[in-house]
Parts: sequence; structure tokens; C-alpha cells
Amino acid sequence: MDSGNQTQAAEFLLLGFSAKSETQFMLFGLFLCVYLVTFTGNLLIILAICSDSRLHTPMYFFLSNLSFADICFISTTVPKMLWNIQTQSKAITYAGCLSQIFFFIVFGCLDNLLLTVMAYDRFVAICHPLHYSVIMNPQFCALLALGSWCISVMGSLLETLTLLRLSFCTNMEIPHFFCDLPEVLKLACSDTLINNIVVYSATGLLAVIPLHAILLSYYQIVSSTLSISSAAGKYKAFSTCGSHLSVVSLFYGTGLGEYLSSAATSSTRTSLVASVMYTIVTPMLNPFIYSLRNRDMKGALSRLLGRVVPLSVRTITGLS
Repeated sequence: MDSGNQTQAAEFLLLGFSAKSETQFMLFGLFLCVYLVTFTGNLLIILAICSDSRLHTPMYFFLSNLSFADICFISTTVPKMLWNIQTQSKAITYAGCLSQIFFFIVFGCLDNLLLTVMAYDRFVAICHPLHYSVIMNPQFCALLALGSWCISVMGSLLETLTLLRLSFCTNMEIPHFFCDLPEVLKLACSDTLINNIVVYSATGLLAVIPLHAILLSYYQIVSSTLSISSAAGKYKAFSTCGSHLSVVSLFYGTGLGEYLSSAATSSTRTSLVASVMYTIVTPMLNPFIYSLRNRDMKGALSRLLGRVVPLSVRTITGLS
């Protein structure tokens, strides 16, 4: 059988978590609740920003894009995992696995680039406040968001398409709850040198460089803030960055933990826990961080819910 036919006929098995039925039932309920909380929380952030004209600023424009990316990011892995638990099946088709890898990389990179753009936005707001409205104009903000999307898609396409050249062995078991690219590469029978070069190059371009850009932005922000004479001015400057800095720390901390755990230990359980933190917990916590630490966002959410709840009550009353 040639490598092309072998690859196209391949079906992977996602081993996931415990095989015990009682544990599977608990996991299904837990991850379903987490998914619904994540979806609802990020959707409320988007709706609050769209419905409140006071939040039509660059910072909240990028935040709405980040919330949408988080919804898509968790939707790439969790629904398939829930379906497999519900049907007691571990199978995922070759095409489904490639699709999962593609979208996982797209929205992971998009999160990364949007956090970088948001750091630049905070840098301009604090270090160049008089020129902020000129620099961060709507056209430039739209270009930054569009550029983040395009770079993420192109980078993911490059990493995913190189998988098409590989053939896979008879052992198709992935010790994970989703098709993680490094784990899939371990199952290949053919040479993965080109794939590894592409993966490391893309990681350097789409992860390491943006992280350095974020660190450089915050270095400039801290330097500029420390030069402010009044304590109130320093507090105001730092408070505008608190939520973003928390999300950045959570995103890179869990992401680094996932790949260090998979590289440093052979424990499947440790790797799974690290992956859950990165792929599931982080998107869930982001809306809480931005809503609880931001007075404007809390006000917009209160006004949004204040309009939605009475409307729902009136609808139910009218139907009854």
C-alpha cells in the first residue's frame, strides 16, 4: 500500500481521560459546564461591547476579537471530546484530525497576536497619550485585526499542509483528548524533519517574537509610568494594564506549562492536566478577568443584562 492511500485511510484514536464509566460521566458534566460558561461569558463580552457606544474604542475592539477567538479556540476541541465521551467512541477521522489541528493552531496563534496588538494599544495609550487617537485610528485597528487573522491562517496552513506528505504506522493512538500536532507527528512512519523545521520556525515567528514584543511594550510602559510624579497617575496607568497583563500571564504560563510538561515528562496524566489548563481553563477565565477588573465592562454588562432580562420577562408574560 502506498503512503498516500495509507494516510487517507487512517483513523486516529483519542485516548483522552480515564476509561471508567463513572469518571467519564463526571468528566462529561464538568467539561460541558466549563464549555457553556466559556461560551456564554465570552459571548456576553462581545454583546456588551457591540451594544455600548462607550466601549467603541480600540482596546475593547481588540477584546471583542479576543473573546470571539476564545469561543472558537475551545470549540475546536471540547465538542468533539464531549461527543466521544457520550458515544463511548475514541475515533476521529484523518480529515477531522487535520481540521482540528488547523483550527487549533489558527485560534491559538490569533489569541497570541491579539494579545500582542493589545499590548501595543496600551503602550500607545500610556506612552503617547496625546497622539493616541491619531495612531490608533479605526482604519489602523481594523488593519491590525485583519493582519492577525491572516497571519494566523497562513501559519496554520503551512503547519497543517506539511502533514499531507506523511504516512502513518499501524499504531494510531493519540494519548490526548484532541489532535495535538506534536503527538500526531510522533505517529508518523515517514521522515518528519521538514515538519519539525516548519513547527519550530512557526513557533518562533508566531509565539516567541510576539512575546518579546509584549515584554518590550511593558518595559516601555513601566518606564513611562515610573516617571509620573503623582501616585494617582501611576495607579491609573497601571490599572489600565492590569487585566491585559493577567490574561497574558495566564495564556503564556499555561501554554509554556503544556509544552514543557510534554517535553520533560512521559506522564500522560501530567500532560493532559497541562493541556486542559491551556486549552479549556484559560478561555474560561479571560471574560471573568476582564469583567471583574474593569469598571466600564462591568457597567456595560449590567446595562446589557438589564435590557435582556426585562425583555425575557415580558416575552414570557405575553406568551403566558
